[in-house]
Amino acid sequence: MKASPALLFALSLSTGTLLASDWPQWRGPARDGTVQDSGHPLNALPLEPKVLWEVAAGPGQSSPVIAKGRLVFMDGVEGQEVAHCLDAASGKELWRVNVGPMVEFQNAYGEGPRCTPLIDGDRVYVQSCGGEFRCLSLADGKQLWNVSFSEQYGATWFGNKSPDPESKETASRRHGNNGSAVVDGDRIFVPVGSPAKGTLVAFDKLTGKELWAAGHDNTAYSSVVVATLAGVRQAVHLTADALMGVDAATGKLLWREPLKTGAKRHVATPVIDGDTVTVTSTSIGTIRFKIAQADGTFSAQRAWENPQMKVVISSQVQLGDNLFTPGPGSRCELVCLNATTGEERWKEAGLGDYASITAVNDSLLVLDSTGELRLIRATGDGYKELGRAQFVGKTWASPAYADGRLYAKDGTKLIAVALAK
Repeated sequence: MKASPALLFALSLSTGTLLASDWPQWRGPARDGTVQDSGHPLNALPLEPKVLWEVAAGPGQSSPVIAKGRLVFMDGVEGQEVAHCLDAASGKELWRVNVGPMVEFQNAYGEGPRCTPLIDGDRVYVQSCGGEFRCLSLADGKQLWNVSFSEQYGATWFGNKSPDPESKETASRRHGNNGSAVVDGDRIFVPVGSPAKGTLVAFDKLTGKELWAAGHDNTAYSSVVVATLAGVRQAVHLTADALMGVDAATGKLLWREPLKTGAKRHVATPVIDGDTVTVTSTSIGTIRFKIAQADGTFSAQRAWENPQMKVVISSQVQLGDNLFTPGPGSRCELVCLNATTGEERWKEAGLGDYASITAVNDSLLVLDSTGELRLIRATGDGYKELGRAQFVGKTWASPAYADGRLYAKDGTKLIAVALAK
C-alpha cells in the first residue's frame, strides 16, 4: 500500500534528521553562517536571478528558516507578531499562528519581530519582541508549550521610550528580543534575560520543563551558541554585560568575562573555532578568547584584540584562517581579518549600515541593508567579486540558503530565488 503524503511527512519529522537542503536555525545548519553545498557550486550570480515564488510579508527583521520542505518566518500583521509556515517549494501558506502583540518602536529599524525561529524535528520554536516564547508543532502550528519572560521570570518589556531607570540597564527589553534560542540534545537554551531568575535558561525541549537557570545579567541581542570548549560542553552567551560559558548539562557558570558597551548593545553571535570564542561589538572592537581549564577551573584568556573593528549589528563568519566581517561602524566595509592574529588582510568599501554574510562552499553571499546581494570569493588574498544582484528592498533580515536557493525578506515581501542550477 502506498503511504500518503501526510504519513511520509510525519515519518520524516519523527527521524529528527536534517536534510542536506535544510537551513533550520539562525545562521544555518552549524549556526556559524556557513554551509557546504557540493551539488550547487556558486561561481557567478545570474544576471537576472530566477524568482521561484514571492509572498507578501509584513515588517520585522526575523530571518526565515527551512527544514523538511517547510519554511517558517515571522512578520507583523494587524498588531500581532505572526509565525507563518509555507511549503518551501511553492510558497503556499500551510498555517499561521499569533505569537504575541507587536510592540511599538521609535527607531530606524521599524517594528515587527526580531527573533529568528528554530526548527528541530517535528517542532518549531518562536519568540516575540516582548518575550513570548512558544513551542509549536511544525505539522499544524498547534502550541505544545510556552514561556512568558515577563510573567514567569520578571523580565518585563519596557519599550525604547520608557522613562523607567531599569530600562537603561537592558537592551533586549528596551528594543526587542533578538537573540535566538539553540537546541543541544534534549535541551533548548533560551536567552530569557532575567537578572533575578536567570539570564540563560535551559528547558526540556519537548515539555518546556525548566532544567536550570544561570546568570544575573540582562540579555543583549546576541544569540546563544553551543560548543565543546576545554573539554566541556557549554552554552556560550554574549549578554548585555559579559561573555559567559555555562555547563550545558548542569547550568554551572564556568567562566565569565565582563564586556560592556554604553548602550548594552552586544548584537553579533559569537564565533567558535576550536577552544576559542570570537566576539565583536560597537564599543569593544573584535576580541578572540582562548577558553582554558586547569584543575577544574576555567578561564577566558585574550588571544588577540582588534579594537578598531567595532561591528554594530552584524555577525562575523570564519572560513579556515579568514574571519570575514562587516565594519567598522554604521557605514560598513567588508573586511577580512587573519583569524589567528586579528590583523587586517583586506577591506572593500560600499556596504550599508548592515550586512549578512553567508559562506557557501568557498564563496560569500553578502546581503547588505539596501537589499543588494554580492557574490565574493572567500579568500584572504584580496577582494574578488563574482557578481551582484538585487531583488529585495531595504532589509535588516538575514537570508536563508538551501539547495541552491536564497530566501530573503524585506519589509513587504519574502522571495525565493534560484542562484544555482
